[in-house]
Amino acid sequence: MPEGHTVQRTANEFNEHFQGKKIKVDSPQGRFSSEAKLINNRVLVQARAIGKQLFLDFDNELTCRIHLGIYGKWRFTSQKDKELPGQVRARFFTKEFLADLRGPTVCEVIDSKSVKLVEKRLGPDPTNPDPRKKELARFVDRVQNSKSSIGLLLMNQDVVSGIGNVYRAELLFRAGISPHVLGHELTIEQIKSLWVDAVKLMKVGVATGYMITRDELVKKNPKKADRNFVYKREGEKCLRCGALVAIEMMNSRKLYWCPGCQI
Repeated sequence: MPEGHTVQRTANEFNEHFQGKKIKVDSPQGRFSSEAKLINNRVLVQARAIGKQLFLDFDNELTCRIHLGIYGKWRFTSQKDKELPGQVRARFFTKEFLADLRGPTVCEVIDSKSVKLVEKRLGPDPTNPDPRKKELARFVDRVQNSKSSIGLLLMNQDVVSGIGNVYRAELLFRAGISPHVLGHELTIEQIKSLWVDAVKLMKVGVATGYMITRDELVKKNPKKADRNFVYKREGEKCLRCGALVAIEMMNSRKLYWCPGCQI
C-alpha cells in the first residue's frame, strides 16, 4: 500500500497538469460512471493529499475522494500516447494529459460536509506540517493518551496520517524506541522527536519518490536494499549495534525492528 509521500506526489502531479483547467472524467470500466458525470467538464480547483487519501476539489463544491488501498494504481501520461487496455475505474483527462486510476479501495464523489467529516477523522499528516505546530500537538495528545503500543499507533491513520510499514519501522529504529512501548509510556520529547523525524523523512520521500531513511544515502540514489536500516532486513546484522534484525507480526502486519538497540 502506498505511504503518504506517494499520495502527496500524486496530488502534486494533478496540480501540475490539471489545476485550474476544465477536465473530462469518465469510467471506462463503468463502476464510476454515475459519479463521474457529477464532476465531468468541471474545473479542478486543487488536488490535496491527507495521509493515504487524495482529494480532488472541483468548482461545483464536490470532491472526488480516492484511497488506493493495496491494489490501486495511477498511470499519468500524455494524451498522445496510446491508451492502455485494462479495468480503468476513473479517467481524468484534457487534450494534453491523462490520468488513469485502476483498482482503488475508494473512489467516490462527496460534498463539502462529507469531506470535513473525513478530514476530522484523519490524524495529522507529516507531509503537511503546520507552522503553528497544531498537527504536532494533536499527534502528541493522541499518542500520550493511548495505552496501545507505539508500533500500532503509528499505523493508525486516526493518530497520524500517511505512515505505513516502512516509515513505522524506520522511525522507531532511528529513535531507538521499541515498537512494544505503550504510547502513554513515552515522554513528550520522544513523541515530538518521532513527529519531527517523520516530517523530515517524508519530505525526502515526496522530493525523490523513494523512502530513504539512511541520511548518508539521500543524495546517492541508493539501491532499494540499501535505503533503510531495518525494513526487510530480518536476520541481518543491525547497522548500529550488530544484533540480528527481528521480524514479527503485529496486528497482521510484518514488523521489523532491532531488539538490541530499540529498548
